[in-house]
Amino acid sequence: MSLERYSRQILYSGIGQAGQSRLAQSRAVIIGCGALGAMQAEMLARAGVKRLRIVDRDFIEESNLQRQIMFEERDVADRLPKAIAAQNRIARINSDVDVDARVVDVNYTNVEELIHDADVVLDGTDNFETRYLLNDAAVKLGKNWIYGAAVGSYGVQMTIRPTQTPCLRCVFPEVPAPGTSPTCDTAGVILPIIATIVSYQVTEALKLLTGQFDKLHGKLLQFDVWEHRITQIKLGQPEHDCPTCARRNFEFLTAHAGQLVLSLCGRNAVQICPATKTILDFKPLAARLSNSGEVSYNRYLLKFAADGYEMTIFPDARGIIKGTDDLAVARSLYAKYIGA
Repeated sequence: MSLERYSRQILYSGIGQAGQSRLAQSRAVIIGCGALGAMQAEMLARAGVKRLRIVDRDFIEESNLQRQIMFEERDVADRLPKAIAAQNRIARINSDVDVDARVVDVNYTNVEELIHDADVVLDGTDNFETRYLLNDAAVKLGKNWIYGAAVGSYGVQMTIRPTQTPCLRCVFPEVPAPGTSPTCDTAGVILPIIATIVSYQVTEALKLLTGQFDKLHGKLLQFDVWEHRITQIKLGQPEHDCPTCARRNFEFLTAHAGQLVLSLCGRNAVQICPATKTILDFKPLAARLSNSGEVSYNRYLLKFAADGYEMTIFPDARGIIKGTDDLAVARSLYAKYIGA
């Protein structure tokens, strides 16, 4: 570890030499590498957190560049998955950091494996379903995790320590019904609220990783940077009848609750994950699809356009079907071109 690289951080009394040494032995897991996750990854890498696992199912599009600060125009041109582009950038800004990039969908089949060895988990997701899944897994495994969300100019942040603080389900008992909450694709988002939420998330992560639990703010924070409103709601004890942290009913970790086919809100797209693990060979698949439409691929993904739809297929056979939000239509297209 280069002491000169981190000298100004070591000078800060909240970190110091001891804190920096702890960061150099820590692992943070970032679930989702969009606007929130990309900034989290860069801040943690620059702070000297030695091991980062970055998990994201998606690839970079031009509309991401306005707010997802890790990514560049060449990443769009190269059609890189977000986790891979983040790994590449971190290699350029801090080669001492070990990055484990996972281009996978986070669901009930893999979430526990993804966070089992984390010292802290950061929420970079864009949907409530994945957050409730993450909450179940974190509480079950006793992992501290840091919730954050942003849309428009509004954002929220809360730090969750299982058995010590309320969990996400204590504060928000039910998943909002589809279509009832704004998304970045329906209400837009500005970069300043992303930076605000991530600043609090990463600061809380640094406190956790350096063992300074007494410095955690212990609140549900709400910000509107456009209207200049800040609300702080003091968190009490975990709810005595919370399904997750009191009754330990981890329903989102079951096949009944975990979705392998879901509509990607606001994107007119559906994601399909195969029920069994597999690894695709893109070369023969591309040859087979070439007679039915336009196809191109690299080592990370295959793109196929036909019948007015665009399909993006990943090596694990996960597919994103763009041009519909109808699950039945998406399943039919996947079965028609990719198979069961």
